[in-house]
Amino acid sequence: MTESWIQQLPQNLILGLEQGSIYALIALGYTLVYGVLQLINFAHSEVFMFGAFGSYLVVNAIIGNRHLTGASVPLTLLAGLISGILTSAAIAWLLEKTAYKPLRKRGAPKLAFLISAIGASFFLSNLAGKLFNRLQVNAFPGTTGGEPTYFNLSHNLIDHKYFKLQTIEVLIISVTIVVMVGLDWMVSHTKMGRGIRAVAEDAPTAALMGIDIDQTISRTFLIGGALAGVAGFLFGAAFGVSYIMGFTPGVKAFAAAVLGGIGNVRGAMLGGLLLGEAEVLITAFNQVGAQWTDVVSFVVLVLVLIVRPTGILGERLGRSA
Repeated sequence: MTESWIQQLPQNLILGLEQGSIYALIALGYTLVYGVLQLINFAHSEVFMFGAFGSYLVVNAIIGNRHLTGASVPLTLLAGLISGILTSAAIAWLLEKTAYKPLRKRGAPKLAFLISAIGASFFLSNLAGKLFNRLQVNAFPGTTGGEPTYFNLSHNLIDHKYFKLQTIEVLIISVTIVVMVGLDWMVSHTKMGRGIRAVAEDAPTAALMGIDIDQTISRTFLIGGALAGVAGFLFGAAFGVSYIMGFTPGVKAFAAAVLGGIGNVRGAMLGGLLLGEAEVLITAFNQVGAQWTDVVSFVVLVLVLIVRPTGILGERLGRSA
């Protein structure tokens, strides 16, 4: 372990937490849907991508050619966040109604759901490419240092030789913490959360107890989509938006969900944060190029699953809906 690695450890921990927060938010959508249906929603990465575009379009429409200051700054951020949530939630809801519910009503095999999910993923990706420009990465106002700007997201709140803390990092980490705590409370203490847990544990028995399975599944897709919208807004504000932006974060978020224990909400949170930290710390320690980051992610996943196939917090699930 080199001295420079130790000196840069605080900075790397923050970077890992930033990346892991995005993975965790997306992973929660995968794990919620898997919990109630025991299938992987491979179109979830495109739900995340559409949320980013929803935020981008609303923020640009609000700002126009103006320079915002004062209370208009947090209000614009809030508008971007809400628009991302609503866009992704709507896409996820439509996805469930068109790609999954008809198959579920007909008792289709799991392979049919998989093919439908992959088809929906390609459709949404190409639709975004058609609508939003296939070549250009669109940066949020304020992320490139140009004018007009509503918030200097790259501003250094702390600027030290070995440690820098930027506004965007604080935004991503703080919003993620609030969302994850809120989701955990909702799943554990509300009627909706108890319904989701009941359907995940044993859907036929939950139906006999008076729980509306279709309504619960739709709400689960809405919640997962909303979480992807939060991630889309935060990711887009940090790195810009494009029609292919969903693939890599989506695959890593799926890996994070499996790492934490697919179907386990807290496992998805933990898996995302651990994967983000592992990417940054292992890459920095070995001083390998950034191109090896993806390799590190999946090597960590494989090593953990060899020891614990169900993931860190995973457990066997009941009968699906």
